[in-house]
Amino acid sequence: MSTSTSTSTAPSTVLAISGSIRTDSHNTRLLRAAQKFNTGQEIEIYEGLRDIPPYDQDLDTPDRRPAAVNELRRRVMEADGLLISTPEFNYSIPGVLKNALDWLSTDWTRTEGLPMNRKPTAILGAAPTNFGTVRAQLALRQVFVWTDNDVVVKPEVHVFRSHERFDAEGNLTDEVTIELLQLLLTNLQSKIDEAKSTRS
Repeated sequence: MSTSTSTSTAPSTVLAISGSIRTDSHNTRLLRAAQKFNTGQEIEIYEGLRDIPPYDQDLDTPDRRPAAVNELRRRVMEADGLLISTPEFNYSIPGVLKNALDWLSTDWTRTEGLPMNRKPTAILGAAPTNFGTVRAQLALRQVFVWTDNDVVVKPEVHVFRSHERFDAEGNLTDEVTIELLQLLLTNLQSKIDEAKSTRS
């Protein structure tokens, strides 16, 4: 198994977000696999996507935002990096994920900072079809141009025919996918290390 090249004494923290709120989501299973096969990071899966209300600019100030939104913004700000696993809906990003990103993309008061600005970020996704998640990941990368996330470019992890890559208990068993996942996490760690060295 690969090991992290980070020189920090404490492991890097990565907040993982699944674009699917389905109970048996393959994308959430991928994030659990990232926890199992991680390359030295502490990966925490965010489970509050269902609680994020529709974006409302009238409420998008520090004193008016819903508590669930403020909590998500805080956790993104505090994380060293992001890991986002997304399915594809109608050739694009699921609405629940895009809605959360909209809440994370603003600082109208210019006092808080932008939660995702230059945040090291890795993208992956799973789908039971041959091409699902490909267009969603492209759409997600386009969003991150605006939010200025520092996105890992390679490898592109498109887990097609995903139902064949997990066992009955939901464990990722496909060795090629595991290797790609670990390479993605290693490259995410490199970006995290670069960000930490810039701040120091």
